[in-house]
Amino acid sequence: MPHDKPRLLDPQTALLLTLPPLFWAGNAVVGRLMVGQIPPLALSFYRWLFALLLALLIVGPDLWRHRAVVRRRWVSLAIMGMLGVGSYNSLQYVALETTTPLNVSLITSSAPVFILLIGGAFYKQAVGWAQWVGALLSIAGVALVVAKGDLAHLAALHVAPGDLIMLVAVFLWAIYTWELRQRPLGLAPMTSLAAQMIWGVLSILPFMLAERWIGGQVTHWGGPVWLALAYVAVLPSLLAYWCWGSAVGRVGAQIPAYFGNLAPLFAALLSWLFLHETIHWYHLWAALLIFAGIHVALNARKQPVALEQEL
Repeated sequence: MPHDKPRLLDPQTALLLTLPPLFWAGNAVVGRLMVGQIPPLALSFYRWLFALLLALLIVGPDLWRHRAVVRRRWVSLAIMGMLGVGSYNSLQYVALETTTPLNVSLITSSAPVFILLIGGAFYKQAVGWAQWVGALLSIAGVALVVAKGDLAHLAALHVAPGDLIMLVAVFLWAIYTWELRQRPLGLAPMTSLAAQMIWGVLSILPFMLAERWIGGQVTHWGGPVWLALAYVAVLPSLLAYWCWGSAVGRVGAQIPAYFGNLAPLFAALLSWLFLHETIHWYHLWAALLIFAGIHVALNARKQPVALEQEL
């Protein structure tokens, strides 16, 4: 049976595409607010543990019905879970210890370019001149953020550790995206996510315990921490994923890629409202460079990959 032709963007679909970047920007702000309240790896572990428990309430029966597929594809599920759930999200919270939510969101916006370059380097995906131009523009935007508008910072390597950690996180996310495309699992999206979350939670656990027992970092349980965990487990994890998947099913993959770039704008607004952080001139120029690069890459004649966004 042929697939239905993607529909034009309507108000309901636009809302579905606007909510995920808002929730993801809020995730970065919450991660920053929780510095000193809950260690970053504990935040990542409990976020995905609670999200997993909620997901199992929804898709647990389907996961059980497909247990033979889960057993057969456990290596692929483990790799994806460790990369997309465990590594990326944990590194994001670690990065927020020493950088801002706006910087995190801007660097994350360069993910499509990382996906493009990794596809060309490791997955035999052709990369045209327009994609290279787009990559250079976006990389220039990321460099502007990391350098805080002063190239002397780059020359002297005076950059925030969190910015470098976030670059590693985005690199791993790009590999995760290609693994998703190269290793189809034969599971419904939410069922696949639940299976990946199991491996992601298991991969975070030993590092979270080391953070507690070796690093001596403790969680100050209380209202703010519980509210933060409720937010990150439900909105940027499950609800954002459902909204995004539903919208992609309606309009295809190209239009959503542009909506994903709203995350830095929401991060700037939320950081100003809740963290009282200043928006600098280089943030605006970096956003223009990153978005221009993605626009050039997406509108090339031969689009190398339909871009995935963060879980």
